[in-house]
This record gives sequence, structure tokens and C-alpha cells, in this order.
Amino acid sequence: MPHLWALPDDPLVPEVEAFARRYDVATRARTLDRSPRCPRDELRALSDAHLTGLTLPPSLGGRGLPPARAAALLFRLAYRGGTVFAKLSLQPEFCSVLGTHGGTALREEWWSPIVAGTKLVGNQLTEPGAGSDVNAIATVAEPTSGGYRLVGEKCDAAFAADADAAIVYARRPGTTGSAGISTFLVPQSLDGVVRTVDDPDLGERWQRRGRVRYEGTEIPAMLRIGAEGDGLTYVRPELARERGLLAAIYLGVARASWEETVAYVGQRRAFGRPLSDQEAVAFPLVEDGTRLEAAWRYTLGALERLAEDPASVGRTATAKAFACDVALTAIDHAIQFHGGRGYSGSLPHEQRWRDVRSGRIAHGASEALLKGVARELWAGGPGANP
Repeated sequence: MPHLWALPDDPLVPEVEAFARRYDVATRARTLDRSPRCPRDELRALSDAHLTGLTLPPSLGGRGLPPARAAALLFRLAYRGGTVFAKLSLQPEFCSVLGTHGGTALREEWWSPIVAGTKLVGNQLTEPGAGSDVNAIATVAEPTSGGYRLVGEKCDAAFAADADAAIVYARRPGTTGSAGISTFLVPQSLDGVVRTVDDPDLGERWQRRGRVRYEGTEIPAMLRIGAEGDGLTYVRPELARERGLLAAIYLGVARASWEETVAYVGQRRAFGRPLSDQEAVAFPLVEDGTRLEAAWRYTLGALERLAEDPASVGRTATAKAFACDVALTAIDHAIQFHGGRGYSGSLPHEQRWRDVRSGRIAHGASEALLKGVARELWAGGPGANP
């Protein structure tokens, strides 16, 4: 057997491995790709195994792990079952603005079901004219006597037709830029919510992304999360943490393809000798292994620094961008070196590539993240020297 770099380890890794075996996560991930549906059963299973909300404090129903430790577990989940289980594990983190800033009545009604995996809540930040540029959000939350009236459209929304509720970002009429944008928890069963599922995505089809229009949707004031106008101040720290954790997920997926390819080229013969003796094959795989390890070490350092200094958001941004590029290259080599079967659906590499490819767009496009870090780097402000 080839000598491989050690996998990320943690005292809780046996729990992840036991869950992966018991739930056959690799097979389920393949099934969800071929027959996309809302993964409620998978979310509930993760919650029952106490593998959701890894970084959230026990007071919010989480495990209270430092982000670097959670990253090791998410890496393992992705290594065993692709992006689907690892990202579902982060559902409470994706909704943590509610647990941290929501009012008492709102949290009592929604937060416990989120942690228990019995309610699915999506995030609706992106709009047709506001992707990575969240300051361009145009959806309006017009104050009324009893609350707000929502008017606008969100796009590229995960679980567009499946979520029980969504965390929606909308601005007060007459405001511009980041000022005036507030956060709301909006049950998707309310009148005036029109949901449409898009054509199947390239990858991560289980998210069933789509568009959601708010056609004068009336919501009570209690559904606002936190103070009016502070929406982006809440989401930005969350995004910084999530980007580092997503980097770990993409690296875990790529590590699986890299290992399988290293083993395969040691056995497959071409031109009278193993593929591993062909420098054109061996050298890229050695480089892939080195870059995967380097990206993992960088990601760990980024999360550790973020835990010490929440203002140091630049490193997790570059970690996600770096991890995506490294992971995609490694998986592409897996497809290439497995030949025709690598390109087919009989092996998991093509799905892994498709699923990881979303990482260069979602949670901040790589180009936008690098632009933000460059601006801070030369300005010498928070996030400089990523």
C-alpha cells in the first residue's frame, strides 16, 4: 500500500466514522445526486448522532468545539460521504444568527427544532442583482403598523421549495449600501411567498436551489432578528467562520479522490509498467498530496486565528478560495488518471468535482473574496496579512 499523509484526527473522529458506517453515507450521497430530494432524513440522522452544530455553544444545543476541531470532523464527514452530510452538519451554524440575536419568543419557537433537525431553514441573501455584493440588496422590508411588508426576489436559494422558513435579508425603503439592511426569519408558508425550483444544478442537486419572490408578504415585528439595520453586522462574522469550515469540507472530498487515485495508479499498468512509474502521472499526484496538506494546514491556522481575533476574517476567505482550487485540481486529476471510467458516473470522482465546484461561487465568489482581502491587505486594516 502507498504511504499516505495522515488524515486529520480528533477525539471525536470515532463518532464520525461510526455514523458514516452505520448510515452508509457514501451510498446515500450518490443516491441524493441521482434522485434529488430534500434531505430531511439525513439531517435528522446527523442531529440524532449529535453531529450538528459542532461549533455552537452548549447553551444553543451545540458541541462547543473550537472551529479547528470542528473542521477536522467535517473533513472526515466529507471524506466519507462528500459535501452533503458535512454541509448538513452545519445547518445550525448557517442559522446561528437566529440563536445568537433572535428574540426569546422567536428562538423558543424555531431554534430547538433547527438543532433537532426537525425544521429546515434556508438562507436568502443572494438576489438577481446582488450576489457577492450584499450591499446591493434590493428586497424591501417596509414598516407597517404591526411589522413589515416584504417585497423583492431572492435567487440561488438552497432548499427554495423545501425549507420551512428562511433567514431573509431586506432593507428599509430609502436606504442604500449596508445601512438599513435587517434580518428576518420568514416562514415560507406565509401568504405572498412564491417559490420556484430552478433546473437541476451542476452539483449538490440535493439543495434543490431556486427563486423566492415576496409579493407584499406581511410579517409581524417579532420575526425580525436583532436590531433594525444591523443585518450585515450579524452575518459577516458567521460567513468568516463558515468559509473556513467549508474549506475543510472541500479538502476532505478531494482527499478521498486523491487516495483512491494513488492506489489505482499503483495497480494499473500501461505501456508495460504501472502508471505510478509514469512521471506524467506520478508527479501531479505527489503535488496534489502536498497541496492538499498545505491547504489543510493553512485552513487550520486561519480558523485558529479567527477564534483568537474575530476581526481577522481575511485568512478564512483565502482558505476557502485556496482549498477550492486545490481540491478541484486534485479531483480533476483523479478523473483524468482513471481514464474513461473516471469521466463516467460509475466512479464518484465526477460527482465530487461537480459538488466541490460550487465552492468557488457560494458563500462568496473566490474573486470577490480575494478582492476584499487585497483591499484590506493594502489598507492595513482588519484582515490584513492573510
